[in-house]
Amino acid sequence: MSKIQNPVLPGYHPDPSILRVGDDYYIAVSTFEWFPGVQIYHSRDFIHWNLLTYPLTRESQLNMIGNVNSGGVWAPCLSYHDGIFYLIYTDVKSRMGAFKDTHNYLVTAENIEGPWSDPVYLNSSGFDPSLFHDDDGKKWLVNMIWDHRKGTNSFAGIALQEYSVNEKKLVGPIRNIFKGTDLGLTEAPHLYKRNGYYYLLTAEGGTWYTHAATMARSKSLFGPYEVDPTNPILTSDQDNLDQLQKAGHGSLVETQNGEWYMAHLCGRPVIDKKCILGRETAIQKCYWTEDDWLRIEGGNHPKTVVDAPNLEPYIVEPESNKDNFDGVELKKYWNSLRRTFSNDWLSLSDRPGYLRLKGGESMSSFHHQSILARRLEHFHVDLETKIEFNPVNFQQMAGLILYYDTDDHVYLRVTYHEDLGKCLGIIETKYGKYDELLDQDISIPDDGPCYLKATVDRHWLRFFYSLNSKEWHPVGDRIDIGHLSDDDADYIRFTGTFVGVCTQDLSGQRLHADFDYFDYRDLNE
Repeated sequence: MSKIQNPVLPGYHPDPSILRVGDDYYIAVSTFEWFPGVQIYHSRDFIHWNLLTYPLTRESQLNMIGNVNSGGVWAPCLSYHDGIFYLIYTDVKSRMGAFKDTHNYLVTAENIEGPWSDPVYLNSSGFDPSLFHDDDGKKWLVNMIWDHRKGTNSFAGIALQEYSVNEKKLVGPIRNIFKGTDLGLTEAPHLYKRNGYYYLLTAEGGTWYTHAATMARSKSLFGPYEVDPTNPILTSDQDNLDQLQKAGHGSLVETQNGEWYMAHLCGRPVIDKKCILGRETAIQKCYWTEDDWLRIEGGNHPKTVVDAPNLEPYIVEPESNKDNFDGVELKKYWNSLRRTFSNDWLSLSDRPGYLRLKGGESMSSFHHQSILARRLEHFHVDLETKIEFNPVNFQQMAGLILYYDTDDHVYLRVTYHEDLGKCLGIIETKYGKYDELLDQDISIPDDGPCYLKATVDRHWLRFFYSLNSKEWHPVGDRIDIGHLSDDDADYIRFTGTFVGVCTQDLSGQRLHADFDYFDYRDLNE
């Protein structure tokens, strides 16, 4: 029997929403402040998944300029009915403290690859919205309710309201249909209907090592909902950190052969419960009991190896992990921070065969950074690029970066120093505190390219440079990058480590850097 190897989507791919349409399977995942919004993966065998598309590609669909760290797109829900794909998502504008500004939207498309519509605004009462298509033709939105008041349960329950396709808005009364279990932090609702029951799958326990998936059911859509007596139906074994951790926030799918699976988020700590790859996506096989409750095969802890459904193998050749920037469009795995790809800061045509990045704002900016990055998806990688850059003052920088958010990143950058001329050094921002890791930057020739390389070994990072791509010289000592994780900050956050290239010009002159290629090599292959 073929096997699913978890996680099926390694690296930062949280909050999976899984969907089957005919023989095709799709998983949509959260993208937070990274653009384009919502990644959709495709498979026909549950084993091989390829990045298919991003539905939110226009500023009219998603304007994240100024969004906070770990804001932006939370918990998309992908569904399909009567020839139309529906995508529900939250755009989170603020999230720290008592208040959360969480605006929920709907976009639609006849084809999964688009074009996707401009958004319909739904509500802002809480996050993790999901659309349920009942068999009588009615559509219902569920989302968790956020209660900001002192002394209350902030996760105040699950709201249900009808969505009118004709009016393109929510209509009718709002009902709180489920207050959650004793695990608390009730979120991520998804509704399903089977054998006369409405099933409400939620995430509870917080998106941390106590995370879980819980189930309740009712004969009526409006409740009351009976809690599964064996809850949680999925949670991690915290006594065995070699297994998948943080398991929760799941969604269900039935195969064309009647088998059931749950896609859920998980994490793999490298040291001290730090997951530098972020929260990932795994799949578990399920079954229904004689008394109509859902169970995970083999018990309620997630498995690394799972029996795959009996489907024909479906393998799509993935995009090359070396990008020579020779095409007219970026490879699908590239992302930017908060803003759309546009020629005013990024170009593949100004100098054909090169990526040109015009100097933007600093690594601390919530607005207009010039950074192009992709997810770190493996524990052992080499990253390499070739840069041509001619700075004339210390406010101009460009190079190779490992980036979590504005508070945590490590940057091998080319810049200018009054005494050293063009030079190379390492910037580290850790817990929001800026540092320069070399006693003195390394002088490099004013003319010609420079090659930059990073080697990642779990939570250790080492930088190198070369002037000819053959002789490599270390830059500084090895660096502990455990702080590039959800888990090492003094506040909760939700993304993962990105690797890529960037350019800053804090003088405002917008000096550009040209990158000839970016090579991402999985050292375990």
